[in-house]
Amino acid sequence: MNICGCLVHVARDDLAQARSAMEAMAGVEVHAQTEDGRLVVVVEDTEAAFASDTIMALHQIPGVYSLTLNYHHFEDPTQRAPLAATQPET
Repeated sequence: MNICGCLVHVARDDLAQARSAMEAMAGVEVHAQTEDGRLVVVVEDTEAAFASDTIMALHQIPGVYSLTLNYHHFEDPTQRAPLAATQPET
């Protein structure tokens, strides 16, 4: 599991179209937007693409000035203990 929190700066005139393009991408959620073109975006791995590939695709959306990775969480699901093993017995 890969979760990336990003701040994306978009040209004000392209904001509506860029946000729509982002929201149409699998694994992308836009959580907040400012009037001056900053978006808080979460990107996750999907079955079709790694989060890193999706982030690179976000850079290609017309109007995107910049994208910074502000948070990253990685967890290998194969290394997690079964839930029942972590719960105390009653």
